[in-house]
Amino acid sequence: MAVHTSQLWLLTRLFFSYHAIPLYKKIPPIPTNTFSTLAQNQTQPPAKIRTFSHIYQECSKQNSLNPGKQAHARMIFCGFEPTTFVSNCLMQMYIKCLYLDYACKVFDKMYLRDVVSYNSIISGYASCGEMDIARKFFYEMPERDVVSWNSVISGFLQNGECRKSIDVFLEMGRCGVGFDRASLAVVLKACGALEECDMGVQVHGLVVKFGFDCDVVTGSALLGMYAKCKRLDDSLSVFSELPEKNWVSWSAMIAGCVQNDRNVEGLELFKEMQGVGVGVSQSIYASLFRSCAGLSALRLGKELHSHALKSAFGSDIIVGTATLDMYAKCGRMADAQKVLSSMPKCSLQSYNAIIVGYARSDRGFQALKSFQLLLKTGLGFDEITLSGALNACASIRGDLEGRQVHGLAVKSISMSNICVANAILDMYGKCKALAEASDLFDMMERRDAVSWNAIIAACEQNGNEEETLAHFASMIHSRMEPDDFTYGSVLKACAGRQALNTGMEIHTRIIKSGMGFDSFVGAALVDMYCKCGMIEKADKIHDRTEQKTMVSWNAIISGFSLLQQSEDAHKFFSRMLEMGVNPDNFTYAAVLDTCANLATVGLGKQIHAQIIKQELQSDVYICSTLVDMYSKCGNMQDSQLMFEKAPNRDFVTWNAMLCGYAHHGLGEEALKLFERMQPVNVKPNHATFVSVLRACAHMGLVDKGLHYFDVMLSEYGLDPQSEHYSCMVDILGRSGRIDEALNLVQKMPFEADAVIWRNLLSVCKIHGNVEVAEKATRALLQLDPQDSSACVLLSNIYADAGMWGNVSEMRKMMRHNKLKKEPGCSWIELKDEVHAFLVGDKGHPRHEEIYEKLGVLIGEMQSVGYIPDCDVLLDEEVEEPAQLEELRTCAYNSLTC
Repeated sequence: MAVHTSQLWLLTRLFFSYHAIPLYKKIPPIPTNTFSTLAQNQTQPPAKIRTFSHIYQECSKQNSLNPGKQAHARMIFCGFEPTTFVSNCLMQMYIKCLYLDYACKVFDKMYLRDVVSYNSIISGYASCGEMDIARKFFYEMPERDVVSWNSVISGFLQNGECRKSIDVFLEMGRCGVGFDRASLAVVLKACGALEECDMGVQVHGLVVKFGFDCDVVTGSALLGMYAKCKRLDDSLSVFSELPEKNWVSWSAMIAGCVQNDRNVEGLELFKEMQGVGVGVSQSIYASLFRSCAGLSALRLGKELHSHALKSAFGSDIIVGTATLDMYAKCGRMADAQKVLSSMPKCSLQSYNAIIVGYARSDRGFQALKSFQLLLKTGLGFDEITLSGALNACASIRGDLEGRQVHGLAVKSISMSNICVANAILDMYGKCKALAEASDLFDMMERRDAVSWNAIIAACEQNGNEEETLAHFASMIHSRMEPDDFTYGSVLKACAGRQALNTGMEIHTRIIKSGMGFDSFVGAALVDMYCKCGMIEKADKIHDRTEQKTMVSWNAIISGFSLLQQSEDAHKFFSRMLEMGVNPDNFTYAAVLDTCANLATVGLGKQIHAQIIKQELQSDVYICSTLVDMYSKCGNMQDSQLMFEKAPNRDFVTWNAMLCGYAHHGLGEEALKLFERMQPVNVKPNHATFVSVLRACAHMGLVDKGLHYFDVMLSEYGLDPQSEHYSCMVDILGRSGRIDEALNLVQKMPFEADAVIWRNLLSVCKIHGNVEVAEKATRALLQLDPQDSSACVLLSNIYADAGMWGNVSEMRKMMRHNKLKKEPGCSWIELKDEVHAFLVGDKGHPRHEEIYEKLGVLIGEMQSVGYIPDCDVLLDEEVEEPAQLEELRTCAYNSLTC
């Protein structure tokens, strides 16, 4: 008969009162139970045997140590010599209450030990993880039964030594000991943990041989083994043949479906289980919530949450942890936090779920706050906690916080855990601490594929492409096989260096490894070939990719956009929509860039409408691209409207607006906008000052331009680059300070490029400075002997100065070197079709009508007195009577622009 804990205390004290000083002056009535026999037979040893053994058994059931210890003390005090049975009960009580030292003392003092004595002490050491001592006692046993073998087999399994568990099972068979259902169930669990399916099938044969295939315990272990060995169909077959199914078998089957990512089948089994009236357990709820998380089925998860609350599992820690984990993986961190706050008692796993959930949602600050709360609870932390905290530090680029968590990991000796070490490595890489990441990687005693991927990605993310490729070569040399993440990082490095040959070698290795059709690797290959200028190769790879993901589509569209092949980018975007793929913010940004390149504002507005329908207008990346697109299409009003309405602005958004103002000659607006950046703490970068200096050039603000050029370095620590020097040459040159501009170019800390020299040559044309123009032209031709534009500009400067002999020499030199002026190009969009034209082009199907209309326009222009400027003409055959043809060409270009 079961005894309540308070009754157990009372009866134990009552028992002592018959042999020593009474503990209570007034003893309450004794309940009718087994202990009442003691008063009648206190002098009879059999009664004492029954009483002491029963006390120990009840204390063992209730994990109540103190009454048992008092009974043990009284047993010694009254000189009672315990029998083997009583000693076994006492020993089992101490083991159950986790007092192994006391159990060992009882075992050592026993005069006679039986099989149960040895089985108890073996089980005690096994439960404490001391398997070496447990095995020593096992082999010292004079006689073993099936329970002895089962204790060792299950002990190894409980301590994660599944291989040894199977070895003992095989030894048991060789010794001729008959298996029972517990032996077979334990070894099946070991086979499942090791995914030793062949061994599991042989054990299945023994199950059938001994007739345990209809047993619900062994059957549950069988279906669990097949599920863990990725043979879910066999597991389902075993489950269907079980004549009796309890909640354990249903739980194992549902968990097997979840483990094999067949979440829908798991939920269907739950529905079937409800139909037959089997009660729900905490393990079943945990599997169901994992299914909902895997399917992102938030609505169903909420219904199951309500079901758990109605089933009185609302306060269960395991169910609560699974629930908040489901909400976290479905992106509902607010609901996950509510579940955590409502739990009466939280476990370490509960805090781990919320920390990892915040880290995965890129809410690193909240993850670290939860980590701090966990440290205050005294629950401790484990490898999962540290990995989640380190991922949070990586998401917020928190180098200081990451170092603190690193220190905590070192103090807790968790650095030996490779998962924690990999998380630290990844954190340093994302926090731009490449030196620390490299040092940690070099110190790692053991490295897995994740370790190599982390250091390779760290080098690539920090722009060190050479180290990326070096680590990749070392990884191959160490016989570690690369995976899709490895190839993704290495191909990015090849794209960054435009190392086409290296990229092609890696592509060959990818094909040999059988990953050529992988969607992730295919997208990386498309990106690499696009950035290396091999757009046709990228197109072929994209077509061959079996499952075209969003990343793959974005790679090919942005590749065409990058190479200024905007029409092809639009074709791929249309094809993507036809296939039912929904674009994301990166897709829309790439397509908007092509609209900006083609100045097709109509298509840009259509894309903008799609963005609004997809509710992506608040994305800062999209806002910046829209501001840029409208400004490049000449629609500054809409560009400014998008900028002002943007809910979030980063430095890219500010730079896009600044660039738009500067590009359209709105210098005053650009400088006002730059002044607005200061109060909102937006730190300008190099691109910002390019736009500011261009604005100063348009407005002729020489002193202000010089001021901004100086504060770049003095106040913001930005070294001027070639673009800034080019702007300064333009500012000084336009104001007539040609010599100062030349002096600035000659004192640059690096060699001037063609853009700077061409800018200097252009301002020489404005002010007719022949001497500096000749120097600039010589420099340009040294950089590119086939640069015809330099010769054209110098020839025009000679013509302006009346130096016709020099003009003639320049024309002869160009004919000798076969240099020709690049033809002008213009385009216009009509009825959703872009029409492109070159100077003198007759390839358009309606060119006769176009030229006829041009003739009418030319006549009207001549009637109002227009005379074309022929100074820019370079063809030697063109003379004064040819002014009419030049007029036609100029008018043609004006019409098509």
